Amino acid sequence: MSVSSIRPARITNVLPDSIAAEVGFEPGDAIVSINGTRPRDLIDYQFLCADEILELEVIDGKGKTHHVELEKDYDDDLGLEFETALFDGLIQCNNRCPFCFIDQQPPGKRETLYLKDDDYRLSFLYGSYLTLTNLSQKEWDRIAQMRLSPLYVSVHATEPEVRNHLLKNNRAGQILDQLKWFRENRLQIHAQVVVCPGINDGAHLERTILDLAEFHKGEIPAVASVAVVPVGLTRFRPPDDELVPVTPEKAREVIRQVQDLQDKFLHQLGSTCVWLADEWFLIARRELPPESHYEDYPQIGNGVGSIRKFLREFETTFEAMKIERLSTPRRWTWIVGNAVEVAFQPIIDKLNEVEGLTVEMVALASDYWGQEITVTGLLTGEDLIAGLKGRDLGDGVLLPSLMLKAGDTRFLDDRTVAEVAEILQTKIIPVTGAEELIAIACGN
Repeated sequence: MSVSSIRPARITNVLPDSIAAEVGFEPGDAIVSINGTRPRDLIDYQFLCADEILELEVIDGKGKTHHVELEKDYDDDLGLEFETALFDGLIQCNNRCPFCFIDQQPPGKRETLYLKDDDYRLSFLYGSYLTLTNLSQKEWDRIAQMRLSPLYVSVHATEPEVRNHLLKNNRAGQILDQLKWFRENRLQIHAQVVVCPGINDGAHLERTILDLAEFHKGEIPAVASVAVVPVGLTRFRPPDDELVPVTPEKAREVIRQVQDLQDKFLHQLGSTCVWLADEWFLIARRELPPESHYEDYPQIGNGVGSIRKFLREFETTFEAMKIERLSTPRRWTWIVGNAVEVAFQPIIDKLNEVEGLTVEMVALASDYWGQEITVTGLLTGEDLIAGLKGRDLGDGVLLPSLMLKAGDTRFLDDRTVAEVAEILQTKIIPVTGAEELIAIACGN
């Protein structure tokens, strides 16, 4: 990576009462260098800003260059936010996985939906998954030197020929050697296995889980946790792929297979080590494991235990708020994916115990993606329009914010909340978490 390819780090926000605010930074300014070094990314920026004396080269919004010197405590944050975490560009994926969600989208949507992220820095900063197939020796050295751990790795299979086949990349078969590198360097990963029936299930899945469990040993296990996730398919996927959907029968088979291994690992390793995503139980129409099963929720980002965690947060918050009646009656429509309809019925029952409050749960499948069973986060604006048009929606729609682009009001199909609200002639309120759901529903 040449220095000339590193763009100045453009500032989008200056936190009030911060060092940067005191110095006079403004949105639109950009940092070129810190103590003579151009930061490649947010990791470099945080590392360089740990010094107590900083010399910054800054370009203001009008293009004028400034040199700023400041002194601070080593652990003080400057209070700056940037338009991107990567100042030298995204490391994109060089695989051709048939189950890649990006390749299962229709054309013509916003450009960012088609970016194939395979960047270890975003994995470290935000928990996104990468495959490790495109790292140069320089990047491996940087991971070790800067102790970038844990990373989140899409393993899918440990047998070289199976992983090569899945990723359509001959470098993919090096995964076991790469895991040994993590162990030797006392660094960790969280692993993901997307199960594609007929390709990496059955004996291949067992081999993968057993191989990964071998790295879940020692003071610093190289593999901190494993999530087993069902493949998700849409109607936009390439017509010539070899993928088949996960049926209820297949889901029950995988649950039995993994639970047998979980019992073994709990006895041998003192930890379950490998977890099944909630979707397996929803597809199989089986009850979710108890809350205690998920330990400290190491794979919550993969939907492992997210339903149990949400139910617990709802129950705890609802009991603490002690809401018995509303002074002004309210009636809401709460939208969820139909995959969680049964699991979330207790929430509806509890909310409707409040005098003056009526909440109707509308559980939708996604016609947009062509799915019969849909998780909430994949519902689109088109799905809401199709599923809600002509209904009496009461005082408005309570919309789980995980349907939207982070920090935006845009669905996966590029529809916006405002567009959908206008078409449905109703108010749509994005809600994040159980506490906000209760507070908004009850008018607090």
